[in-house]
Amino acid sequence: MTFRKSLLLSGLAAVSLAGCAKDGDFDSSGGIAVTRSSCPAVAVPVYTGDLTLFDPATSRDARAIDVVATLTNVRSTCAEQGEDIVTNATFDVVAIRRDSAGARQVELPYFVSVVQGGRAVVSKRVNRVTINFADGQTRASGKGTAAGFINRAAATLPPEIQERLTRKRKAGDMDAAVDPLAVPEVRAAVQRASFEMLIGFQMTDAQLQYNATR
Repeated sequence: MTFRKSLLLSGLAAVSLAGCAKDGDFDSSGGIAVTRSSCPAVAVPVYTGDLTLFDPATSRDARAIDVVATLTNVRSTCAEQGEDIVTNATFDVVAIRRDSAGARQVELPYFVSVVQGGRAVVSKRVNRVTINFADGQTRASGKGTAAGFINRAAATLPPEIQERLTRKRKAGDMDAAVDPLAVPEVRAAVQRASFEMLIGFQMTDAQLQYNATR
């Protein structure tokens, strides 16, 4: 189950509940239907979707690259569970190693963070995905899972903010041409009620710097 609230934008202004309208549809007042979901967006932050291991670990020479792993195919579901909104995700990790001799197991750490308003970390967990290379094999893959919990009340806009966003406005109204999201308190409330679940490799500062500068 997903939780979506339909809004209508009239010109630059949000006007009313869209009912069964789809994104991009026009309603009878001329508003454009868009949707806002209480489910968090699920994403891989920049520079955290690839991990390079070196041997020796302190080297950054291309000839010392040992294993390169990529986090991909992120898929998520969202459902209500009591007072929480629960998001579960799965993903693949594809890895390549330099030396194919011998069977080898590599454990790669990854984090799962829930972020509120684009900046406040609500929770963070670190787990590991296991990659098993067979003898003579340079490529292998593993699967990871992630879960995030969000308080439903925190992801719900206050009634007065919902009213300001969804109230119908007619041509000639004083605020008809004003986007409610341009009002600081409305924009702040929407930001507070917006969440993300971020998944990426848990890295050292040196590993993160390597990704950012390579």
